[in-house]
Amino acid sequence: MGRFYFHLEQDSKLLEDPEGTHLPDVEAAKQEAILAARDILSNAIRAGKEKVPEAFVIVDDAGQAVATIPLVVVLPKALKS
Repeated sequence: MGRFYFHLEQDSKLLEDPEGTHLPDVEAAKQEAILAARDILSNAIRAGKEKVPEAFVIVDDAGQAVATIPLVVVLPKALKS
């Protein structure tokens, strides 16, 4: 188990997650990022926001990026293109 940080990439900048989340492994962190991406996009649609972050950059407790999850991965296939 380790602590993973879910930084948001927006406009080539990282909005850092200062707290992180304890999760069993990188795969669990990826799944957490996908769930969070769904929430971010659904809230943005409801609020009429035109701009949303591009991706989650998942960082481990050693400060190493272990995965990048683009928010578009949660969109239906027809909307990805």
